[in-house]
Amino acid sequence: MAEVTRRVFAGHIPAAAALLAAAAPAAARAATTTATFESIYKTEWAWREAQFPDDEDPRKPIPATLPDVSAAAQARQLDYWRGVQTRLKSVDPASLSATDKVNYTVYVAQIDVLVASQEWRDWEKPLNSDSAFWSDLTGVCRRTFHTEADYRNYIARLRCYPRHFDDQIANMRAGLARGFTPPKVTLKGRDLSVASVAEASGPEATVYFKPFTSFPPAIAPDLADRLRAEGRATILEAVIPAHRKLLGFLRDDYIPGAREALGAAAMPRGGEYYQSKILEFTTLDWTPERIHAYGLSEMTHIREEMVGVMAEVKFGGALGGFLAHLRTDPRFYVTTPQALLDRAAWIAKSFDGKAGDWFGRLPRRRFAIVPVPDDIAPFYTAGRGGSGVYLVNTYNLPSRSLYAMTALTLHESAPGHAFQMPLAEENTDLPAFRRETYISAFGEGWALYCERLGVEMGMYETPYDRFGMLSYQAWRAARLVVDTGVHTMGWTREQALAYLAENTALSEHEIGTEVDRYIAWPGQALAYYLGQMTIQTCRRKAEGALGPRFDIRAFHDTVLQMGSVPMPVLTARIDRFIAEGGPSPYPHDG
Repeated sequence: MAEVTRRVFAGHIPAAAALLAAAAPAAARAATTTATFESIYKTEWAWREAQFPDDEDPRKPIPATLPDVSAAAQARQLDYWRGVQTRLKSVDPASLSATDKVNYTVYVAQIDVLVASQEWRDWEKPLNSDSAFWSDLTGVCRRTFHTEADYRNYIARLRCYPRHFDDQIANMRAGLARGFTPPKVTLKGRDLSVASVAEASGPEATVYFKPFTSFPPAIAPDLADRLRAEGRATILEAVIPAHRKLLGFLRDDYIPGAREALGAAAMPRGGEYYQSKILEFTTLDWTPERIHAYGLSEMTHIREEMVGVMAEVKFGGALGGFLAHLRTDPRFYVTTPQALLDRAAWIAKSFDGKAGDWFGRLPRRRFAIVPVPDDIAPFYTAGRGGSGVYLVNTYNLPSRSLYAMTALTLHESAPGHAFQMPLAEENTDLPAFRRETYISAFGEGWALYCERLGVEMGMYETPYDRFGMLSYQAWRAARLVVDTGVHTMGWTREQALAYLAENTALSEHEIGTEVDRYIAWPGQALAYYLGQMTIQTCRRKAEGALGPRFDIRAFHDTVLQMGSVPMPVLTARIDRFIAEGGPSPYPHDG
C-alpha cells in the first residue's frame, strides 16, 4: 500500500509543481488585495472614530470635545469618503476570502450611505420630531464617571458647546434657506427641551449637572468640590448661553420658517431624496409604490389575526369598537410611573428564563430599565432600547397600555435591541466597522421579529397581550402605507392619523407622536417591517430546506453573529447556512 501511495504521489509531482507555481502569484495577489482592503477600512475607521467620538459607550473614554460639524468640516468628510470609494474600486473582491467578501460588501454599502448623506447635506437638518442634536448630546450624562480624567474631559467637552451650537445653527440656517427642514407641524413644542436648559434656574437644574451630584470613592472630597465648582461654572458660562442662543433661533426663525408641506417630494429633488432614504433604511431597492402595496396587503392579513383574538375573548363588536375598548378600559393601564417600569422589568426578567431555549450565545452586557428623560418624553416613542439601556416612556400614563408592554419590551430590551447590539459589539471576529455600526433594516427588523417570536416563546400571558403584539405588527405595516403615502402620494397628516387609529390599538397620543415622526424622518419607518419580512423569509426557507435538522438556536445565532448587515447579505448568509446543513456558528457553546 505504501508503494502504491508513493507511486501515485510520484506520478503527480510534475503536475502538482506546475499547479503550485501557478498558484503562487495568485496567492500573492490575494494577500496583497486583502492587505489593501484591510488598510482602507482600518484607516478610515480610525479617522471616523476621531471625527465622531462615542460618548455613550462605557468601554471608551469620556470625549473631551464635540465633533466639528461646520460646513467646511462636512466638505472635508465628503471628500474623504469619496476618496475611500475610489480606493475601494481598486480592490478585486473575487480575490478576497469568503469572510472578507462579506466584509467588503458591507463596507462598500456603508461608505456609499455616508457619501450619499453628505451629498444630500443631511447635516443641514440635524433634528426630527422626537430627537435632535442637542438631546443626543445628553447621553453622556447617564454614564458612570470613574476618574478625575472623566470629569476633566467632560468639563472640556462642555466648553465646546458655544462653538458646536453655533455651527449647528449655521447649518440649520442653510437648510432653512433651501426648504430642507422638518415640516413645521412636526416641530410644535420641540423647543421645550432646549428651554429646559436655557431657562433653568441654575446649572444644578440642568441635566448636565448630573455627573457632579456624586463622585466615586477614589476622588477625594476636596477634589470633588473643585470639579463640581468647575462644572457649575462651565455650565453657567458655556452650556446655558449656547442653549439660549439656540432657543431664540428656533422660536424666532427656524420653526416659523420651516416648510409647510409634509412630503419629502416637496424638498429639493425630493423624489430622488426619498428613494435614497428607502435604500439607506431598508437596504432594498424597492419603489414607494411597491412598498405601499405590500403594506396594504400585510395589513389585511394582520386584521384577520386580530379578528381571531376578538373571537377568543368573546368580543361581539367590530374591530373599531374593540380598539376603543382597549384604549379606555382602566384595567389595561397603570397609575404610577414605577408600576410601568416594574411591569417592563418583570417581562424582561421572564425572557431570561427562556433565553437558553432559543439562543445558544447570550450577550455578557446587562441593560438598565430607566424612564425617558422628562424634557423629551412628551414627544418620544413609547420606549427605545440599545446597548446597556431600555428606555420606558412614563409620560402620559393613560397612553401607555399594559397589553402592548410585552411586545415593546421584547423589541427594545431582550432579545431585541439590548440583546442584538451587545452581541455585535462583543463579536471580536468582526471588524470594528461591523461591530459598532447600526443598520436600521437589520436592527429594527430583528427587534420586530422578536415581537412575533414572543408567541412561540410563550411570552404573551393573555389574548390581550397577544393582540397588543398584533397591534404593534399592524403599526409597523401601517408605516409602509403612511410613510410612502405622505412622502410620495400627497397624504395629509389627518389621513395618516386616521389610518393608524383605524388599524392599531395605539393611543391617540402615541398616534400623534408617531405620525409626526414619519413625516419628519422620511424612510426610517420603512426599515422595521421590511427587515422583519427578510428574516422571516430566511427562516421559512431554512426550515423547509433542513426539515428535522433545523435548529432554532443555530438559526438565531447565525443571524446575530452577522452584526448588522444589509438584507441581501443576510439572505446570502442563510443560503450558506442551509447549504452547510444548518450548523451552529458557535459549536463550542454546545
